[in-house]
Amino acid sequence: MTSKKNKTALISIYHKENIEKFAKKLVDLGWDILASGGTAKYLEEHGIKVRDVAELVGGKAILGHRVVTLSREVHAGLLARKENKEDLEELERLGIPFIDLVCVDLYPLEEAIAKPDANYDSVIEATDIGGPTLLRSAAKGGRIVISEPEDREKLIEILRNKGNLLQEERANFAAKAECVVAKYCLESAKFHSEEKCNGMMGGQISETLYGENPHQVPGRLYSNGSDDPLALDKFQVLTEMASSYNNACDIDRMLQTMTHLVAAFGINKISAKYFGLAVKHGNCCGAAYGDDKIEVIKKTIEGDPRAIFGGLAMFNFEIDEEKAEIILTHLMENEQRRLLDGIIAPSISQKAIAMMRRKKDKCRLIVNPALTDLNKDSLDREKRFRYVRGGFLTQPNYTFVLDLANPEVKTWGDLGNRGNKGDLLLAWAISATSNSNTITLVKSGKLIGNGVGQQDRVGCCELAIKRAKDAGHNTNGAAAASDSFFPFPDGPKTLISAGVKAIFSTSGSLKDEETQRLCGERGVILVQIPDKLARGFFGH
Repeated sequence: MTSKKNKTALISIYHKENIEKFAKKLVDLGWDILASGGTAKYLEEHGIKVRDVAELVGGKAILGHRVVTLSREVHAGLLARKENKEDLEELERLGIPFIDLVCVDLYPLEEAIAKPDANYDSVIEATDIGGPTLLRSAAKGGRIVISEPEDREKLIEILRNKGNLLQEERANFAAKAECVVAKYCLESAKFHSEEKCNGMMGGQISETLYGENPHQVPGRLYSNGSDDPLALDKFQVLTEMASSYNNACDIDRMLQTMTHLVAAFGINKISAKYFGLAVKHGNCCGAAYGDDKIEVIKKTIEGDPRAIFGGLAMFNFEIDEEKAEIILTHLMENEQRRLLDGIIAPSISQKAIAMMRRKKDKCRLIVNPALTDLNKDSLDREKRFRYVRGGFLTQPNYTFVLDLANPEVKTWGDLGNRGNKGDLLLAWAISATSNSNTITLVKSGKLIGNGVGQQDRVGCCELAIKRAKDAGHNTNGAAAASDSFFPFPDGPKTLISAGVKAIFSTSGSLKDEETQRLCGERGVILVQIPDKLARGFFGH
């Protein structure tokens, strides 16, 4: 045995496309290739010199391909200690190569589980045993472990430039493999236990300066590997300062509001091309819809020009120099410029970036092209997890969208024109994605008052009216939305006294008839749908 022998890479791949390119680059670097049956055949067909695992273990796959790499010979080659003379001598005596690298991907278990007709047998057949075992043996043995396709080229570059890996680099690859296996096993456990066993796995994509508060250090953002184009890891921060923990929470909430708003307009066939939102601590303080981008920006800011200070704004259209100027200066006095914590849009021009940058990059400029393509299918349908002391809660996501043509919807009065419907839908989308209890006021295509987080519903009405008046709005003719039913008619009385002309709420109160009678007598449009279908409690 000499140290001059070529290093050996074991490749066992389910998705074989382009694996020959990786293998060829290893061969060109002086590596020997060992591969499992199907992978070996594929590589041979593409002109790669390869040794089949069957030759090493003394036989081909058995039990209907259930046992391929699960052998003493393979795992001895992965677990032998390089620094242990006895281990190496034993490998030599047994004719087993020291395996330096493992490249594995796993059977697509998640795809099998996601199928509508998934059952025990179909999932078992899609469950990989040999692959996870290879990854874990390689990780324990301190080998180079490649478990994700995007890491293959990274490895080649390292080998070309340095010839070997630093211990930290090996550890990072191994940790990623352990994460891949853990997530794989978790999905299997969730399926077979019918989610009585549950959990969440993710890889860190960023570290924030701190969590919600400066003394909560560190804050971290993880990705669960979702292919959702609106997943937070798909948003690019154009400024040097990374998004904060609170930014991530706010963006997630804004996406809930924005996607529900777009879906509601689409389902109800209300034409509006452009939407804008502004939030502070997760709750809307500005929102607008329309067919003119500049007007949408202005109306978003006008919702509550005081509350938007230090907040985030999101638009479903590009921000250029002209629009940046409006964002910074609309309603500002004495040539002052508005200070925001972030702007989120499909794209932001270089001139706009230069204009909106704050000292120390405190205004994060964040882009995601997917914001231009929002539709009713953009709703987040993944389960929601929430930590509670000693455990966590799960629930289906909030995916209800108000359809005014739903036969369960009862309307007193005539909503009539596009504006009435649009305003009511904007009010609904905001109220349903704000901290409960919530009453939301909208007028002429923009949010004018959001009464959020109150313990009684009439208090929400009073707060929404106060915020609207404090911001200089006239509430006459406004539309209001409540995130649940009115237990008493005192809430609607308060709204009607302020000039509100259309109200959305759920039904289910013992006093529903009193509210319906009140609105009829006062000539106010009332739209209701059963609370069990459409309650909008949010943010608990």
